[in-house]
Amino acid sequence: MSTAYPFNRRTDDLLAKLHAEGLYKHLQTIESPMDAAIKIRRADGSLHEVLCFCSNNYLGLANHPEVVEAGLKGLRDYGAGTASVRFICGTFGPHHQLEEIVARYMGTESSYSFVSCWTATEALFPTVCEAGDLIISDELNHACIIDAIRLTPVIKKGVLKAIYKNNRLTGADSLQARLEEARANKEVTGQIWVVTDGVFSMEGSIANLPEMRRLCDEHNAMLVVDDSHGHGVMGKTGRGTHEHWGMETTAGSGGRRVDVFTGTLGKALGGGAGGFIAGPRRLTDLIVQRGRPTLFSNALPVTVACSATKAIEILMREPQRVQKLKDNVAYARRRIKEAGFEVLESPTAICPIIVHDTAKAIAMSKKLLEMGVFVIGFGYPVVPEGHARLRVQISAAHETAHIDTLVSCLRKL
Repeated sequence: MSTAYPFNRRTDDLLAKLHAEGLYKHLQTIESPMDAAIKIRRADGSLHEVLCFCSNNYLGLANHPEVVEAGLKGLRDYGAGTASVRFICGTFGPHHQLEEIVARYMGTESSYSFVSCWTATEALFPTVCEAGDLIISDELNHACIIDAIRLTPVIKKGVLKAIYKNNRLTGADSLQARLEEARANKEVTGQIWVVTDGVFSMEGSIANLPEMRRLCDEHNAMLVVDDSHGHGVMGKTGRGTHEHWGMETTAGSGGRRVDVFTGTLGKALGGGAGGFIAGPRRLTDLIVQRGRPTLFSNALPVTVACSATKAIEILMREPQRVQKLKDNVAYARRRIKEAGFEVLESPTAICPIIVHDTAKAIAMSKKLLEMGVFVIGFGYPVVPEGHARLRVQISAAHETAHIDTLVSCLRKL
């Protein structure tokens, strides 16, 4: 490639700047299953065991023997790949089994699987929206939601979009303000969609779904929740943020509900890969008929569908895993505070330790790894300037001794 290309010059300049400012990201290579303790291969080729506090393996199911065996059986029975999109010859029996158990788990009429939650979200809005629709999004929603909303007006001309301040439901720049503006906007002639993360992954904060439901009902808006960090974590049985708020979409919920969910199978629910949309059957039927990411991209590998199905089965039969996670989280938050660090309060498994400066967060992360504790430092542009943090993530796989080691290393910093 010619060194005269503008791309080469600007990319080399950016990479050099990241190195100089201590912001360059180094990929860590893991040579073991994901668990509370993992083996990392260092640059010199040596293997070192470290405690992992940056995984989304919230329930410790990624290396569960039954989950692993289910995936192996799926591989033996159905082969390595689907070799097709769903509507041609890429739909296998385990896809139906997965989608049935996801719908039962979420309390929805139906669900439909994808190779990732990113793909599921990218399928949702460009498919269900039409000209005159309005999508209202929380400013701290996940990047997949942001990009899906950006993409939608390109595919469907005339779709409108608006943003409100994070978790601000009343007052200036709030969800209520955007809904009232929509009522007065003559261009808004179709469906209003309100979309939020259930758990905000960088803050560990949660959306106030009951109040959002009330506001949506006042304006005939549909409520969409991406609960990727809530599945397996929130609620008594780990069904998600809606269960935390008593908004299960089963009988007895008093009509309070979330209209549509997006979620992942790559975190608490086995940790493999994949995502889903769960909601009314008419919506998933429309996705099957018109969703470009499912019409033009291969189906979820069957082995992953099998392992994810088994992970959900385990969660539903062993709710004590959720309680152990909650106990671990409470213990970790208390001990981190006792060590003198500022950790954001939250009922979730995400414990952000605020250190403000991005280069400092990355340097602390590197030092912790040298001490045998794997925690990632996040800074701008992942979080706003001045709000850099170490994001500690707790798992049901952790024992008290693991958390004590984490805290001991934090004290040494």
